[in-house]
Amino acid sequence: MITHIEGKLVEKTPTDIVIDCNGVGYFINISLHTYSQIPDRENLKLYTHLQVREDSQSLYGFSTKTEREIFRLLISVSGIGTNTARTMLSSLTPQQVKEGIAGEDVALIQSVKGIGIKTAQRVILDLKDKVLKVYGIDELSLSTSNTHKNEALSALEVLGFNKKQSEKVVDRILKVQPEAFVEQIIKEALKNL
Repeated sequence: MITHIEGKLVEKTPTDIVIDCNGVGYFINISLHTYSQIPDRENLKLYTHLQVREDSQSLYGFSTKTEREIFRLLISVSGIGTNTARTMLSSLTPQQVKEGIAGEDVALIQSVKGIGIKTAQRVILDLKDKVLKVYGIDELSLSTSNTHKNEALSALEVLGFNKKQSEKVVDRILKVQPEAFVEQIIKEALKNL
């Protein structure tokens, strides 16, 4: 019903804002990601999602249409409410959520406060095909980086390094250099282990 609101920024906190639109103040729930994207100037436009319940009506605001779409996908999953979806978008960027779902990264999704392993698996199971289709993420590119990661981890394990420690180091390396080859990952990991 309300797809976006444009008006004067009246109040701004990390969890919500108030926008004055022609004399009406709209209280809008936001994620930390959106909070970081909101400039401190007077005029502001946010894309919104209206949640209507029997006992309340809540408005959620997003700095981009992509973030709003990911929010809507998340709340379509059984067990994920608006607060959990907002927490996910506060803990991770919309890009990280997309890549986590498309790459079946249960640990990443589970790293969000309030999400257990079963919920993380359900999010991935329910949304992977939609995310791949909607955002045109190439499954091949995701699997090659996972292949490089897995090969590097097994090589480090053969060399006698702890798997959990190795995985943390390799993940840090891949955050900085997502296109790194197996040899590069191993060399960098050996410097940090």
